[in-house]
Amino acid sequence: MKKQLHFIILILCLSGLCNCKSNSVTQFAKGGESSMNTITRIKCKTDNCYLISEGRNAILVDTGSSQSLDMVIAECDKYDLKLIVLTHVHFDHAENAAELSRRYGVPVAFHKADEELFESFDRQPLKCYGLTGRLVLGLSLKVLRETKVERPANIIYVKDGDSLSEYGINAKIVELPGHTNGSIGVDVEEKHLLVGDALDNWVFPGMGHLYYNLEDIKKSYDKIKGLGSRTLYFGHGKPVKQ
Repeated sequence: MKKQLHFIILILCLSGLCNCKSNSVTQFAKGGESSMNTITRIKCKTDNCYLISEGRNAILVDTGSSQSLDMVIAECDKYDLKLIVLTHVHFDHAENAAELSRRYGVPVAFHKADEELFESFDRQPLKCYGLTGRLVLGLSLKVLRETKVERPANIIYVKDGDSLSEYGINAKIVELPGHTNGSIGVDVEEKHLLVGDALDNWVFPGMGHLYYNLEDIKKSYDKIKGLGSRTLYFGHGKPVKQ
């Protein structure tokens, strides 16, 4: 089913209906005089993972699905990985978390409100809006329900405002609930914001098309706008400047 999901959305991408491509690795923020951190996008078909690095130190934001494990490992092996952050606990963002945590001996950070999603996706069932939302949810619902995400043994709960400086990265956690109760983002140097699925860029950038709590995701959308100028990095779709 996972292969079917990626294949169908890839066909839509090639048809110009979705803003995504096949596997690739791209640096969108290169450390320099005004920015110490480098952000590398690991494009795994329809999903994005990100490495935020400063020199050899790095944290991984989201881990992709099991089909992307080898690609994510190949990129992580280039750095001294210090931490894994999950923007939320759905398989396409978190399925590799436990395996990568064991491999690199690092903790996995996420918001406690998403803990129950390790037990079952249906603890926070998704709804959608718009044609894009109906298409994506229709293609992904079965695999979201059937794929159980292994809970890592080494975990850290994070909340709004928590700093990641102890892991060598100038960034902090931003709570962005709505897609799930525990959805979070990572604000890097107040210049770059990794938003998970609070926003998406399947076709055009905007509020995430899939949500558990509509009012919360609307508030998260407004919160992101209120942060001011940022480059936005989505769980699905290419980064854009806000």
